[in-house]
Amino acid sequence: MKSPIPARLPLVLACAVSFLSISTPSYALFEFIFGKKQEKVAPMASERDSQEAAASVMLAEARMAHNAGRAGKAQNLYLEVVKQYPFTPSAAEAAFQNALIIRHSGRMDDAFEAFQNFLNDHRDSPRFTEAIEKQFEIAEEAKGGRKQRGLLLVPMKMNTSDVIDFYNQIIKNAPFGKFAPLAQFSIAEIQQDMNEKEKAVAAYQKVVENYPGTSQASEAQFRIGSISNIAAQRSEDASNLLAARDALRTYIASNPGGERKQETEMILNQVNSAEANQSLTVAKFYKRMGKTRAAAIYLNEALKYGSAEVSAEARTLLAELAAEDPDGVADARKGPGQDYTMLTAQNLKSRDDYVGPLAPELARLSQKPKMRTGDDGFMPIPLQEPTLPLRPGATAPGAGSLLPPVPETEKPALLPVPPAPMVPPVPPAPGGTAPPVPPPPASVKPAS
Repeated sequence: MKSPIPARLPLVLACAVSFLSISTPSYALFEFIFGKKQEKVAPMASERDSQEAAASVMLAEARMAHNAGRAGKAQNLYLEVVKQYPFTPSAAEAAFQNALIIRHSGRMDDAFEAFQNFLNDHRDSPRFTEAIEKQFEIAEEAKGGRKQRGLLLVPMKMNTSDVIDFYNQIIKNAPFGKFAPLAQFSIAEIQQDMNEKEKAVAAYQKVVENYPGTSQASEAQFRIGSISNIAAQRSEDASNLLAARDALRTYIASNPGGERKQETEMILNQVNSAEANQSLTVAKFYKRMGKTRAAAIYLNEALKYGSAEVSAEARTLLAELAAEDPDGVADARKGPGQDYTMLTAQNLKSRDDYVGPLAPELARLSQKPKMRTGDDGFMPIPLQEPTLPLRPGATAPGAGSLLPPVPETEKPALLPVPPAPMVPPVPPAPGGTAPPVPPPPASVKPAS
């Protein structure tokens, strides 16, 4: 008895072919039946000129059909140029024009893919940046829920994840091109609109880190602070308040004259007020629990960031804590990283260790030096010889000397001075008179 498997083999193959024809493109079906397609081989140098000449003729015919309004015929000719002469400049232009035809047909997915195929196969084409711009336009239309059909924009609905994939592909095509920061910023906006706070902040942070100095980076910094502030108002989470303050301060520091400066300062005041109120509430709780150190730390936070009313209440509570438990308040000042606020001086005069205000000279020395802002009679400091220590037994230094004198005991010994030569005595003249002294020689004048 023969096995029934060979008889069923044609039916199995027919089912497989039918399934592949429905679920996969035609080239996949071709590969499944006949094997993998052959890779394209670049022509030899001697063949390039002839191929380019033939491709140019076919490209000109396709453009004529395109200009005449016969888009179907033009598209077939463009695809034929790409197929027969893939390594010619005419093939790059044909691929770009084919993508434009699909773009105007309204099929956004197909148009984006057609431009992507052009970018993959013709990265050295002068149309490269223009193709990325077209992809960005498609992604922006998909993000806004509309698509282009001819000269009109009609409503559409597209999956958000597919739109984000569009932007990610644009960034991948040209990570440092002019459309990369725009695409990354759009991704963050989509996630912000979807109320995905963590993803939106992370996406905006990529804009700040990867594209500093751009207008998108400064706006992204502001958005990070704004999102964190909204999250803090909803959840009263201290981490969100801290993130909001850091982001807003960074925006002000990096954009001192930015358009969002006033709005940023207003939000920053809201963040500081919210944190001060929270700190005051927590401090009251710890004060009731008898935990002086923790209460003092939170009261210090309320003093630094609170309004006038909150700061006054925090100052009063901190003075009460200092009166009840001075050691606990003093211990709170020793915490790492504590910028502790000084206590109020309202009860300072009643303290036992109060000795009055500082003397005028001490008060002046305690002030920080001020920078000189103009010509106010500044005179250079004269150079004076410092008073140097002397060795024992040394004499005073000489005038103009910067070195101490050498002691007598360390002076070098003097050499003996030879005696003057002996001069024979002159005998006295007869008669007891001194011999005449000869006159000095007259000066000799030079001959004229």
